[in-house]
Amino acid sequence: QEHLVESGGGLVQPGGSLRLSCVSSGNISSASSLSWYRQAPGQEREFVAIIDTAGLAGYARSVQGRFTIARDDAKNTVTLQMNNLKPEDTAVYYCNSLVGRRVYWGQGTQVTVSS
Repeated sequence: QEHLVESGGGLVQPGGSLRLSCVSSGNISSASSLSWYRQAPGQEREFVAIIDTAGLAGYARSVQGRFTIARDDAKNTVTLQMNNLKPEDTAVYYCNSLVGRRVYWGQGTQVTVSS
């Protein structure tokens, strides 16, 4: 079973930026897709961004134009660059990978956007 570890969360002011990283214990080239999700207090988990093996990326409408997902296969790392952060972005952010029929999740990293 693969293990995913997120990092880079923290407290930022509205309009600020953060870069989240997710390091996999396995080779991310084996994953058909790599994604970021988030869950705010009292809310359901929601999709944020996804990237496939070809580098094709997709985003939730709420973050499109502000967030960028990327992958570095040599470092087995997936990143999420978050710019122009809003209070509504406050949530625990989770990395996941899809390998065959299996879905792997990280422990999550807290992002808080507040003035």
